[in-house]
Amino acid sequence: MPRFFVEPPLAVGQTATIDGADARHIAGALRMTVGETLTLCDGQGTDYACTVAAVERESVSLTVDAAAPTLTEPTLAVTLYMGLPKGDKMELIIQKAVELGVTAVVPVATARSIVRLDQKDGAKKQQRWQKIAAEAAGQSGRGIIPTVEQPLSWKQALPRWEQENTLLCYEGGGAPIGQLVTPADTALSLVVGPEGGFDPAEVAAVTAVGGRIATLGKRILRCETAPLAALAVLMERSGNME
Repeated sequence: MPRFFVEPPLAVGQTATIDGADARHIAGALRMTVGETLTLCDGQGTDYACTVAAVERESVSLTVDAAAPTLTEPTLAVTLYMGLPKGDKMELIIQKAVELGVTAVVPVATARSIVRLDQKDGAKKQQRWQKIAAEAAGQSGRGIIPTVEQPLSWKQALPRWEQENTLLCYEGGGAPIGQLVTPADTALSLVVGPEGGFDPAEVAAVTAVGGRIATLGKRILRCETAPLAALAVLMERSGNME
């Protein structure tokens, strides 16, 4: 069933309106007509079953028939701290990470990040990345739109990791990542490096604040592969691939 995010609040029995690009998609690409059904999500974990009441090119009216908790959100909230990669790799990482169930994505400038973004460029990138996250959330049936933050420096990120349940993926060794999560875990932070990986001093800094070092196996994965492989393992081992 087609699915779209809307701003809350919504209530059973009320009329909801979709405007702009989503309305054009419903009327044009999907060719939906009066009486057909679709799902609206408030982005806060509630789905609303709706019936199309009227269709125009720029506006679609819907009757809200029923509400229920979204069943697609994982029990494990994962914040992905991703070392800034080159090119458009971050777009792919965000899209696939959202599909896999990530709760938030935080780009981080590491010692070996080739890309350097000033505040203005970071804000522009963040807007683009957040749009990609929203589209991926709708396509994959998520109950929330994961947040994509503006890039942080390593210095800014380190205090967060001291307060969070942090796993850093390191090609230099560590515990198998599947051994570092259980179905009882509710939240963790996953730190993945850019193309050149992490400087040993960065790894030491994370362990100094209580972070754990994880390995993804004997093979060296590309920076766009590693976070997706790690997320898949975390979701499976936490019971969210069933």
